[in-house]
Amino acid sequence: MSTETIVAGVGMIKFAKPGASDSYDQMGAAAVRAALKDAGLSYKDVQQAYAGYVYGDSTCGQKALYHVGMSGLPIINVNNNCSTGSTALYMARQAIESGMVDCVLAVGFEQMQRGALTSHWTDRPTPFDDFDSACDTLVGHAEVPLALRYFGGAGKSHMEKHGTELADFAKIRAKASRHATNNPLALFAKEVSPEEVLAAPVMWEGVMTRLMACPPTCGGAAAILCSPAFAAKHGIDTSVTIKAQAMTTDYASTFEAQDMMQVVGYDMTAAAAKQVQDASGISIDDVDVVELHDCFAHNELITYEGLGLTPEGTAQKFIADGDNTYGGKFVTNPSGGLLSKGHPLGATGLAQCYELTHQLRCTADARQVEGAKTALQHNLGLGGACVVTLYQAA
Repeated sequence: MSTETIVAGVGMIKFAKPGASDSYDQMGAAAVRAALKDAGLSYKDVQQAYAGYVYGDSTCGQKALYHVGMSGLPIINVNNNCSTGSTALYMARQAIESGMVDCVLAVGFEQMQRGALTSHWTDRPTPFDDFDSACDTLVGHAEVPLALRYFGGAGKSHMEKHGTELADFAKIRAKASRHATNNPLALFAKEVSPEEVLAAPVMWEGVMTRLMACPPTCGGAAAILCSPAFAAKHGIDTSVTIKAQAMTTDYASTFEAQDMMQVVGYDMTAAAAKQVQDASGISIDDVDVVELHDCFAHNELITYEGLGLTPEGTAQKFIADGDNTYGGKFVTNPSGGLLSKGHPLGATGLAQCYELTHQLRCTADARQVEGAKTALQHNLGLGGACVVTLYQAA
């Protein structure tokens, strides 16, 4: 069975620095209440729930959702690294399209700690063993946190292959800050210039400054999906639908290509983007607005090419021509992206859904992309998984 999927409601709370937020369960519950209100539904209308988070004990989803209601509905906890929020959305969409249920909730939340990401389980193999080994071989033992080595190494690869410069990453970060000034839910709403980005403390000489990396962030976001029949019965706004969605995991090329761009998911991104275009019949050229996974400015740049927004090797010109912002071909990360909005791992994919839903409803206020009808979402997690979602306005 197959049915169209309606984005019935979305909710999001303002992101915060570690130590300055509510607890994960309160943030998740607040996001769910906001999504229910947006949809005009009550918790008892929800038939299944998928709760995404990365750092937390088992059944954190129940802890968060029990604040909203205890109706006995199935609650499935989801962890897929930084793509967790979109993975919860992917599973919710599958449940609707299968015809099993008519109304499903996806919620993501994260209560993060200060500092670089780290493993909390040191008595067993890490799922990143192969990634770490590839990084050591291709990048070496730079005295920087591992995530920075991953994505900085990918950016360095692009620089070496295509002549990309540090200033190009700085322009991406400055663009993110300009967009975030219009987002009241963003963690960092101060505009910075490319020159200020380049003048920030150096994290990796010639490769990255501190402002080119997203900060650890706490937050929550949620979405409610439903079938057209359910929407008609409950008088739900049907103006935004998911037209196609794809999830990919790593290919052999992740390690065999001996390229840090592949290690951080370039091929996963390209494959998922092709799958949604093939499934929807909608060309990338028809997309108006994009929320993509800019955990580092470097990843935004290589994702332009991975998604097909610009041909491989042309990201530098794409940026210089302003084709990644208002007035250009694709407005990327009007929310400010992970770089300015923040990156609470479990919530990120659903925060992207929140932004794009408002863009397609034309309710994004000062961030509104004029005439937005088609939107693309890209959420990436190392380890790995990539979810690409194509939305369309009625």
